[in-house]
Amino acid sequence: MSKLRSGWLAALTAATLWVATPVLAQAQSLIRDTEIEMTIREGADPILEAAGLVPDDVTILLINDSTLNAFATQGLRMGFHTGLIMEADTPNQFLGVLAHEAGHLAGGHSIRGEMQSAGMRPFLLTMGLGVLAALAGAPDAAAVLVGSSGYFGTLGALTYSRSQEAAADQAAVTALEAAGVSGDGLVEFFEEFRYQELFSEERRFPFFRSHPLSSDRISGLRRRVAEQAHHGVRDTEEALFRHRVMQAKLYAFLNAPAYTLQRYPSSDTSFEARYARAIAAYRAANTDDALSQIDTLLEEGPDNPFLWELKGQVLFEAGRPLEAEPAHRRAVDLLPEAGLLRVNLAQAIIAQERPDRLQEAISELHRSLAFERDNPFAYLLMSQAYGSLGEDGQARLAQAEYHFSIREMEEAQRAAVFARSRLEPGSAAYRRAVDIILATGASLEDIAELDRAQEN
Repeated sequence: MSKLRSGWLAALTAATLWVATPVLAQAQSLIRDTEIEMTIREGADPILEAAGLVPDDVTILLINDSTLNAFATQGLRMGFHTGLIMEADTPNQFLGVLAHEAGHLAGGHSIRGEMQSAGMRPFLLTMGLGVLAALAGAPDAAAVLVGSSGYFGTLGALTYSRSQEAAADQAAVTALEAAGVSGDGLVEFFEEFRYQELFSEERRFPFFRSHPLSSDRISGLRRRVAEQAHHGVRDTEEALFRHRVMQAKLYAFLNAPAYTLQRYPSSDTSFEARYARAIAAYRAANTDDALSQIDTLLEEGPDNPFLWELKGQVLFEAGRPLEAEPAHRRAVDLLPEAGLLRVNLAQAIIAQERPDRLQEAISELHRSLAFERDNPFAYLLMSQAYGSLGEDGQARLAQAEYHFSIREMEEAQRAAVFARSRLEPGSAAYRRAVDIILATGASLEDIAELDRAQEN
């Protein structure tokens, strides 16, 4: 993953931003999006490292919620609402908030308590896959996050102490400076919303309920930032461009097409505006218009993997998987380490309903999981493909992996027991089934009992 994160800019053209699938409005859902994740990681990883954290150990969650909020919590996880990204005027402002949350993580200030409640279950909104899947846990055991409104209300009710906020501010400035990034954005962000301290608790943005703001705090932060060598350093044009495209894509997918066309009218000929309008046409089911707009963008940026991914997704959603496959394959060729893009390709192959090609799809899914083991949808597709081939053991093992990845332990155990009874003893798949059974809390005696129940 680190290789992908560090090398993606060099691999792509100037118009390098990815696209996602249509969004069915759901509050507090988790968004997966390759391009947005790469954009965020490009700026975040140097800051996380400077904060004394291992970037690959930190999970960054993007939450589909229009309110302004961000938080850090157990297991080195930080979350950002789409509303905060839309409100951040510059990349520097967003990275300032991210550095502040990294300060909380490094200082062990994470919000605790309700995170592990089994009754609070999130939605995973997988952009680029055309699905909105209601999942019973986080994408993997390292990213447990609940997504119910009750949970987020609980988060909003918890606050960091004044001393923790001050420590996170200071840690943020130190990390930003060490990463060669100005701390001005964090000051600007706080100053832009300093009026929040005048509001009653229920009227404040969630971020400022959990991160109390005061004029004294802003003043102290401003003085410290002014002393740093990178004070006054502004965002590059490339960074500003990526930020605008990220915002345009989020807006186009999270709002009705009519609103997108109002925000990005035809008179706006920037890349981000044309990109947003293509997404709007796609979401409005105007397939021919969407494809025409995407093809125009591809003429200017033929090596942009995310435009190819969008074209493939438009064709796939239009019920044309055979035509979608070459576009998805081109996206994978341009960005081979992006696991989600390989899942898209596999999905297009499976949808063609050709048994002779199912092994090819399964191979792509295995490759995707080599880069990203926390994608439950890949396991679902794999189970479907193996089932179509009549390979019941492998199909149930993939099903067990799916349930295990979303922490449905009883279902994972049952599927793994079934898989074990149909896999070759001693094989890698057999051993993995046993691992899942044991990891779900079963003893060797339990396995023997489950085997007997299976036989009956």
